[in-house]
Amino acid sequence: MGVYEELVARGLIAQVTDEKEIRELVNSGKAVFYIGFDPTADSLHVGHFMALCLMKRLQLAGNKPIALVGGGTGMIGDPSGRTDMRQMMTKETIEHNCECFKKQMSKFIDFSDGKAMMVNNADWLLDLNYVELLREVGACFSVNNMLRAECYKQRMEKGLSFLEFNYMIMQSYDFYALYQKYGCNMQFGGDDQWSNMLGGTELIRRKLGKDAYAMTINLLLNSEGKKMGKTQKGAVWLDANKTTPFEFYQYWRNVDDTDVIKCLKMLTFLPLDEIEKMAAWEGSELNKAKEILAFELTKMIHGEDEANKAQEGARALFGGGANTENMPTTELSDDDFTDGGITILDLLLKCKLIPSKGEGKRLIQQGGVSVDDEKVTDMFHKVEKAAFEKGHVIIKKGKKVFHKAVL
Repeated sequence: MGVYEELVARGLIAQVTDEKEIRELVNSGKAVFYIGFDPTADSLHVGHFMALCLMKRLQLAGNKPIALVGGGTGMIGDPSGRTDMRQMMTKETIEHNCECFKKQMSKFIDFSDGKAMMVNNADWLLDLNYVELLREVGACFSVNNMLRAECYKQRMEKGLSFLEFNYMIMQSYDFYALYQKYGCNMQFGGDDQWSNMLGGTELIRRKLGKDAYAMTINLLLNSEGKKMGKTQKGAVWLDANKTTPFEFYQYWRNVDDTDVIKCLKMLTFLPLDEIEKMAAWEGSELNKAKEILAFELTKMIHGEDEANKAQEGARALFGGGANTENMPTTELSDDDFTDGGITILDLLLKCKLIPSKGEGKRLIQQGGVSVDDEKVTDMFHKVEKAAFEKGHVIIKKGKKVFHKAVL
């Protein structure tokens, strides 16, 4: 089985411009491909995970990845999947975020000896002359076609700024520049980028008379059709300071039964025949499959030691043990206490276990909150400072979320 056939079998491929050519290029290791990452935060998150795994799979098959960080496009903001305009970032913030991305990408991609490249589109986009750009590429884009693109259609009702309208041209120019500078013949990305990617292949065809190719991968959606990688606290980050290895492990350990096999196929490097055997598992065996998924992905991001710690910590908790060493932790100060205690709602908010007190009240009414194994039934309950004599209290939310509050 070639790498292209494996991508199909794992359910990764969504759309391709020319399947025959793309299959031939990637299976023979002749693809020089790029995937773009806009630096909208100082860490990559689970939404980037599949793209990084794809780059690793293709590199292992002999193809050359180009990781493009969007120092230039990040100055504009991608309207894809948005109902509002992205917050404008300073140049310094974008540069800092790009540096953070580089460190994280190196865990997936081998940049040694020219096996891969990392480039920043600020190097060419920020020096463009507007009039020259209009003359060079403006005539290659039909406004009618652009407005039919899904990424623009969903923004038209609330208002699409001219700034964002230019994003497709900038991304297309990236492909055009990479083709000329580095012989980049393919662009890969999420399925929500299809229109932007087609703009790049068309610009190369019209300006250079050459063929370039595009392939999108399926977005990582749960059984309800929502993007995976979000929790009540926000995104699941790849940076251990933003999402701890334990929290990262727990996120994957708690995926829905209907999503575990899909995630194993799309995100892990376990052999397909091994995963197919797991597809027949039920009950407690399915929980074992979730443990395998969580361990493999945590090991990939945080290393085997952290994956082992996270797994041991989770097993101890679910087995009724007291191993709290690797549990997500929030530190409290004396200022958090009033009259020798802190209300349960304030404690849940402080630990970011609830988004609002209203949600906390509903959670308590449904019997979903415990402190040190004692169920809390009173929304006005106060956790006394004396409860912290051992140094901490353990809060349990629902059946699967544990948090340590330390004084």
